[in-house]
Amino acid sequence: MAKSFSGGKCLMKGIILAGGNGTRLYPCTKVTNKHLLPVYNKPMIYYPLKTLIDAGIKEILIISGPGHAGDFVNLLGSGKELGIRLSYEIQDEAGGIAQALGLAEGFAENEPITVILGDNIFEDDAKEYIEEFRKQNGGARIFLKEVGLKAARRFGVAVIEENKIKHVEEKPQIPKSDLAMTGLYIFDNKIFDIIKTLKPSARGELEITDAIDYYVKQGACFYNIINGYWSDAGTFESLNRASNLVRIKEVSEEDYWSDTIDFANTFKFPSKDDDNSTMIEKLSQLSKKQSEILDYISKKENGKTNSKRLI
Repeated sequence: MAKSFSGGKCLMKGIILAGGNGTRLYPCTKVTNKHLLPVYNKPMIYYPLKTLIDAGIKEILIISGPGHAGDFVNLLGSGKELGIRLSYEIQDEAGGIAQALGLAEGFAENEPITVILGDNIFEDDAKEYIEEFRKQNGGARIFLKEVGLKAARRFGVAVIEENKIKHVEEKPQIPKSDLAMTGLYIFDNKIFDIIKTLKPSARGELEITDAIDYYVKQGACFYNIINGYWSDAGTFESLNRASNLVRIKEVSEEDYWSDTIDFANTFKFPSKDDDNSTMIEKLSQLSKKQSEILDYISKKENGKTNSKRLI
């Protein structure tokens, strides 16, 4: 893992927000922070780390809650093994994304920052986005993904008119757009002054969407549409989806077909001597393997028309 983290020139500092109670992942989060749960073969926190490191960011602050903060230190240490410098900050209670980000003011040292939520997994390379931000002379840059109107109710949503962001709202019951705001943001240093002016929402939290809305009203909020896949991992369904997306990239053809060869050597078709439960079990295994192979073929064919791959 350490050898794959080989970012180039450091463009700015990065912040990973890994707090919250993770209630949607109970009971797993009773024993650990959700950002330390596995996504396929790595702890979740490795993926936002990789996004920042691949973008050339070498100084990163991880903000987490008090319950399992030491677990991040035990896992990642100073960041030396990854070729980076890690710092840590504690969010004493869950007060929202913006409240957590406000704790990073000293770390930012009056410079712009790239912020990523600890449960977000991206295929796109963020380095090009940071370079675009540097050319826009301040403000904010957010990253959008078309998700469908039903799914949009889970996220902050942005409305675009004439290639400009006209409106943003947090978790709307009736979304005005199907463009979800992903958990990746770039802000100039004014973000900390903006956060100090925010009032708690109906949820009792300081919403990052309200901070973004300030930039929108100033005409200083820009955007990119995410091309590759993006997933959060804050629910059991999205955690499973994220694991499957990573697995498709991580598993080599040799590993995949090795498993299939083992299956072919050991599997026996149902016979007349089997009892009903044995027949059902064998047919179930065969059906599952057939579905996996069809999915593999489909993903391989899609890969021919999409050269951008994950992580």
